[in-house]
Amino acid sequence: MQDSQIHATAIIEPGAKIGRNVIVEAYAIVKEHVTLEDNVTIKGHVYLDGYTTIGEGTTIYPFAAIGTQTQAIRYQGEKTYVTIGKNCQIREYVSINSSYDEGSTVKIGNNCLIMAYCHVAHHCEIGNNVTMANGAMLAGHVTIEDHATIGGMTPVHQFVRIGRYAFVGGFSRVSHDVPPYTLGSGNPYRFAGLNSVGLKRHGFPFETRLELSKAFKLVYRSAFSNAEALTQVETQLPQIPEIAHFLHFCRTTKRGLLGIVKDEEAPVEETADKA
Repeated sequence: MQDSQIHATAIIEPGAKIGRNVIVEAYAIVKEHVTLEDNVTIKGHVYLDGYTTIGEGTTIYPFAAIGTQTQAIRYQGEKTYVTIGKNCQIREYVSINSSYDEGSTVKIGNNCLIMAYCHVAHHCEIGNNVTMANGAMLAGHVTIEDHATIGGMTPVHQFVRIGRYAFVGGFSRVSHDVPPYTLGSGNPYRFAGLNSVGLKRHGFPFETRLELSKAFKLVYRSAFSNAEALTQVETQLPQIPEIAHFLHFCRTTKRGLLGIVKDEEAPVEETADKA
């Protein structure tokens, strides 16, 4: 705890690991198995529990609760983990639960912004540079890839994946996988097309955006079945890394792709949480 600033009213249980230059403000609680890496800031009234690691430079704002026991009723006391990466901003009243299944981990990557009142449930995995706006909620087993954005008040169904650089608008209902690089919103969900503005801002060249637009149109704007459209993407478009990832994501879906109703969806037993 060298050079750290721990308020007199904060509770740091024996066994907790505190790095250098850590700030823990008034009335925060840090339980015995928590690790705070260097330069972490814990604002007042935060509650940190379980086998939780908070990465270097991350700030957690008042009344957030992280590492608390999963809400899945099948939990039987297994030892599970929560890992939050570097330089994240975890805002007020966010709840991030632990998991069930021995040794499982809820993971949040680096440079993520999780705004107020968001919820992250058991077995979730969030990539780097992800933004979740106020009140977005992830059910169990959700995967969010790098640079994705989820708008406010949006629930994401269990086992759903949201692809990299996808932009999901606020007040949406996400019940199936959202392909990478896409833009959409609503309930029922409607795709507007490629996330062109986001891709421009992140430096994707015009040629890459053009090929991704072609891939999106083959899957969502053509008369092909989903399987036929993906074959067209593979055979007709250059297999640059972005197209290859789009293709792999679509072909490995278990929930089914959001907005695809012409192909049979995944069996219930593969998608239902057994909590």
